[in-house]
Amino acid sequence: MSKILIVPVGKNSDAAAVARAVAEKLPEAAVFNPLQDAGRANRLLAMGKSDDWLDELVGEASRLGKRHLVIQGIAPDADNLLLSGKNVDLATSFNAQVVFAVSGSDAEDEALRVAAAKQLFNGLNVRFAGVVSDNRQTAALCKLPDLGSAAQLQGVDALAQVESDRVSPAQFRFNMIEAAGKANKRIVLPEGAEPRTVRAAAICHEKGIARCVLLAPHAEVHAVAHELGITLPESLEIIDPQSIVEQYVAPMCELRKSKGLTEEQAREQLQDTVVLGTMMMAQNHVDGLVSGAVHTTANTIRPALQLIKTAPGESIVSSVFFMLLPGQTVVYGDCAVNPNPTAEQLAEIAIQSAASAKAFGIEPRVAMISYSTMDSGSGPDVDTVAEATRLVKEKRPDLAVDGPLQYDAAVVESVAKSKAPNSPVAGKATVFVFPDLNTGNCTYKAVQRNANVLSVGPMLQGLRKPVNDLSRGALVEDIVYTIALTAIQATQM
Repeated sequence: MSKILIVPVGKNSDAAAVARAVAEKLPEAAVFNPLQDAGRANRLLAMGKSDDWLDELVGEASRLGKRHLVIQGIAPDADNLLLSGKNVDLATSFNAQVVFAVSGSDAEDEALRVAAAKQLFNGLNVRFAGVVSDNRQTAALCKLPDLGSAAQLQGVDALAQVESDRVSPAQFRFNMIEAAGKANKRIVLPEGAEPRTVRAAAICHEKGIARCVLLAPHAEVHAVAHELGITLPESLEIIDPQSIVEQYVAPMCELRKSKGLTEEQAREQLQDTVVLGTMMMAQNHVDGLVSGAVHTTANTIRPALQLIKTAPGESIVSSVFFMLLPGQTVVYGDCAVNPNPTAEQLAEIAIQSAASAKAFGIEPRVAMISYSTMDSGSGPDVDTVAEATRLVKEKRPDLAVDGPLQYDAAVVESVAKSKAPNSPVAGKATVFVFPDLNTGNCTYKAVQRNANVLSVGPMLQGLRKPVNDLSRGALVEDIVYTIALTAIQATQM
């Protein structure tokens, strides 16, 4: 589907009329007005829920089921002065081409206003597709394609040929929440009385994301809910751990009989709610587990490795984060599990990460990250990445993968043309495989915190059933999205 955003420049520009005219020129096109419910838009923005609004818009547009979408930009009039600033978010959320609609008699003045409007998109990966104006000189002064006037459009057919496989943050969130809801999975949360976890579980039930099970005494959970001022949904399940420990003693001994685990030892280990939750999953009583708000990564993963084990054909457990960058969602791996992977392990991490990207609608183009691009540098670290790249190509010749690549060569087209001109990945990577945990963890946290980017994960890869670890600094929304990821993984395993 090609998507076109008509951005009105000036109060006299009629974005609605231009949108209708463009849609008439395209086959199977729909006009989409993001302000069909302006009151709700203003309420959500006033509550600081801009992302919720954008996610809803993406969902509404998706349900139209049209081949092409022409989005009516928001005019900067008195009623929508603040909302008009959201045209930039609309462009990035829909990965839309931008067409400027201007109205006036002075071409130089129109061009100046278009130039000012373009500055709002500075630094974003947005394609400026042209100008619609009654003045034929305006487009030339703007150095943009001239699409003619609204009454006599020309060159619009070219817009239909431009499609992008980028998955915007809004599209990713919408797809994830919708898929999780359809999965209808039961997810256990061992940190059942942890405040962020309680709030996240309530949200998941309100939005129909998953059926959550809080492992904690009822009184503790209700006390936390009371303190937070939230009403727990009736459908939210709370299980006192002590009430179910005994039923998992014998099954745990059976799973660990090769290690000589006694009933007394099993009973003691099951006092840890992460172990208990993992046993619930091992016995198919729940579909997935999310922990880590107060536990370490090792506390979350160790029981899974002992009781769930790796999936068939997998020799390593690794992790990915879905990084919701402005205009595009990409995958970072491994940023949470393996400190110093060998070339063979790094290759498997790359293959696992590509599969995770594909499963969540992201076309995998895998960049094996290093401080060197191709053969520009040398040393043991570069050699490991080069060997890992070779192994991936050997094992999965169908994957688009390249390396070693420096990060800028992987994402910036102009740098890619200079450093790796023949690469199928450079300049357009969607999956970034870091050479070690030190590099990966530092990079994801730097991007997350300094660029104010939402990171969803870490999502663990390679296990037989989905267990996912949270950062101890996780926000409520991080937990909600991780629960959604886990529910989706459960349908794929």
